[in-house]
Amino acid sequence: MKITKLTTWRVPPRWLFLKIETDEGIVGWGEPVLEGRASTVEAAVHEMSDYLIGQDPRRINDLWQVLYRAGFYRGGGILMSAIAGIDQALWDIKGKTLGVPVYELLGGLVRDKVKTYSWVGGDRPADIIRDIQARVDVGFDTFKMNGCEEMAIIDNSRAVDAAVAKVAEIRSAFGNKIEFGLDFHGRVSAPMAKVLIKELEPYRPLFIEEPVLAEQAEYYPKLAAQTHIPIAAGERMYSRFEFKRVLEAGGLAILQPDLSHAGGITECLKIAAMAEAYDVALAPHCPLGPIALASCLHVDFVSWNAFIQEQSMGIHYNKGGEVLDYVKNKDDFKLEGGYIKPFTKPGLGVEIDEELVIERSKQAIAWKNPLWRHKDGSVAEW
Repeated sequence: MKITKLTTWRVPPRWLFLKIETDEGIVGWGEPVLEGRASTVEAAVHEMSDYLIGQDPRRINDLWQVLYRAGFYRGGGILMSAIAGIDQALWDIKGKTLGVPVYELLGGLVRDKVKTYSWVGGDRPADIIRDIQARVDVGFDTFKMNGCEEMAIIDNSRAVDAAVAKVAEIRSAFGNKIEFGLDFHGRVSAPMAKVLIKELEPYRPLFIEEPVLAEQAEYYPKLAAQTHIPIAAGERMYSRFEFKRVLEAGGLAILQPDLSHAGGITECLKIAAMAEAYDVALAPHCPLGPIALASCLHVDFVSWNAFIQEQSMGIHYNKGGEVLDYVKNKDDFKLEGGYIKPFTKPGLGVEIDEELVIERSKQAIAWKNPLWRHKDGSVAEW
């Protein structure tokens, strides 16, 4: 079997789909994308195609090492996202070739279903109680939301009070019938993270995500030492070599690698095993499309320390395209009480509606995240 062709489509709302074809008619699908940089990742995928055309797609480990090492310069969001989508497609091909789901190739199931959580609110949520209740009504009991809006490197008590008041309102309305994680989204500086975490502790959030940016990772153990709230991070770390350093330093209770950013299934399986060795939980980051979600789930189903999975059905980013729009086998993504069961179809288990992908690709926009500024005009972290 040989790889014959790679084709990419940018589709709404902000995703990039990859199709890898073979001379035996078996195709694999991947989702190589970095939100806001889809065209750049797309270019990287096609640059990498020179290493792939004519090669045996079943030699996933070798091809991964070629893509990672042969170009000399390596790592980072663009190159690792390109590798990630290619890797997903190669696993899809291998599973289809052997007639089994990918998790069977990874050693088989370690659990019978995976817990998922739902995003609520947006960048500046207005009616968070209403949004949570709507999802409770359809079976969700675990959520994630932005913990605050923009925050200055040293901000005032009003900004802190506003963030805390929102969380207090949620606990007052729902008690402990629900759980929720708070995503600081890298918006918070180390000095303000200390203040916010202390003030939020009485409300017992499930975790605090990205309390500071990954480039400030030296603060993770310091922040963890001051609180009992689990600290989560990892969506802006792109290889096991980056995760190695934060695991050695300590502080993180939950790792959140992204299967479309951190080298795909091959790399994230290694990251998951590294986390388990440090007694750190796994909760893959995934505000993306169906192929990325399926890839996450295959890793979740074989990783003992995976405890919850992000999914983006109905998320506020999904303008012009929803997760299941592009999927023919929608029933396989059915959520029951917030859980999803293993796929039974071979490969990744996702049947992509290629005709719709092609049609929607004509409407794709160059999505960019908002540019925020502080009151003094300086750039704010989004």
